[in-house]
Amino acid sequence: MNADFRRPLTRREAIHQAGTGFGMFGLAALLRESGMLGGASATAGSPASTLNPLAPRAPQFAPKAKRVIHIYLNGGPSQVDTFDPKPMLTKYDGRPLPQGNLSTERKTGAAMGSPFKFRKYGESGLEVSEIFERTAAHADDLCVIRSMRANTPNHEQSMRLMNCGDERLSRPSMGAWLTYGLGSENENLPGYVSMCPGLPVADVSNWRSAFLPGVYQGTYIDTRKEKAEELIENIRNGFVSPGEQRRQLDLLAAMNRRHQAARAEDDALDARIASFELAYRMQMEATDAFDVSREPLHVLDMYGPGVQARQLLIARRLIERGVRFVQLFHGDVQPWDSHDALATAHRDLGRQCDQGIAALLTDLKRRGLFEDTLVLCGGEFGRTPSVEMVNGKPGGGRDHNHWGFTVWLAGGGVKGGHVHGATDDFGYKAVQDVVHVHDLHATILHLLGFDHTKLTYRHAGRDFRLTDVEGNVVKEILA
Repeated sequence: MNADFRRPLTRREAIHQAGTGFGMFGLAALLRESGMLGGASATAGSPASTLNPLAPRAPQFAPKAKRVIHIYLNGGPSQVDTFDPKPMLTKYDGRPLPQGNLSTERKTGAAMGSPFKFRKYGESGLEVSEIFERTAAHADDLCVIRSMRANTPNHEQSMRLMNCGDERLSRPSMGAWLTYGLGSENENLPGYVSMCPGLPVADVSNWRSAFLPGVYQGTYIDTRKEKAEELIENIRNGFVSPGEQRRQLDLLAAMNRRHQAARAEDDALDARIASFELAYRMQMEATDAFDVSREPLHVLDMYGPGVQARQLLIARRLIERGVRFVQLFHGDVQPWDSHDALATAHRDLGRQCDQGIAALLTDLKRRGLFEDTLVLCGGEFGRTPSVEMVNGKPGGGRDHNHWGFTVWLAGGGVKGGHVHGATDDFGYKAVQDVVHVHDLHATILHLLGFDHTKLTYRHAGRDFRLTDVEGNVVKEILA
């Protein structure tokens, strides 16, 4: 019991007061029970250090990938207009689908043929829509999963499932799990950066750490701003020298630790204290990493203009500096949510990112980063092959479709020029070699050197993991 006899000691208070002698025998057990020694497994090396929780750590087994770039096309791109061509859909254009329409979020009508042309690319003959023709030049590097499956046709739930492994509750994000398992290779930058020009649906829950220590949450960057000092507020101190600032932070840290002693269970306070230190260390390195103007003109031209090109170039600059997980949301809220005028909307969205994605893949190869960088591209679900009805009439767009959709991966140990799985003849439902989002997560963790069932964290009396209690590695896509 503590000194005032009104409540039992918390675990952290017990650890704090254990001191030396017999109390230390129980320290390791207490740490494991509290989650501080959760970690990947006994074979994954030392768990997150309490002195430097972002120190690099070895995975459980030899990885194919060391880092991840997640290109998130938020809103749900249409699989039948991008990477899953369906000739039968064109044949039935304007007519009812023979098998009927599946239940989605809104009412849908007849078949809607794709307004975009597909053609085969590379030695693999991978079929890709014209709106991604530059990305398609890398067809022999792409591993296209055409049989993805989610649980619900709603943005918020499906985005949480794709990013955090649970559509209902706020769980640690995939990036948080990876930095928890692997740490970071750069102590002056965050281990996990999430960029978006605005905020996506479900906003910060897409990159939060939830019950994992706060240091593993994503660092959000609003890429509507361009200059480093605008992207990261207060990145430069115009009032005191670095030495004076260091002394200020040391004093502040001492005061914070004293304040924390009476609030030992406040994880948010831990995260806030760590954020001050990280912000100080970031002042020099982040200014450089986010300043794309330092790139040669031919590199800037290769990526092209616009916010998407800048995000993709920043992603490359971050991962080559040791950032473990970089996530790029395409735009504010859900830009790929083409309920109407899909022909125009999807074409414009493709133009915004196609050149930059192709440039990123080229750039990673030139710099020797492609083989051990896993690139993932896709949204939270796909779209219906049938047209969405608006006030009882066809509206020229497609509804959400969680029954079957497409994502692609490249680099990092996956088969290039490979198509896995299939949807039905019209692109409605995954029917062959179905890959649930949990399976995708299990496969990503495998490529990074983890058994997804053993990368766990004890919280509220149970061991949690990214894949919850499901998930199987999709071995067919492994190189």
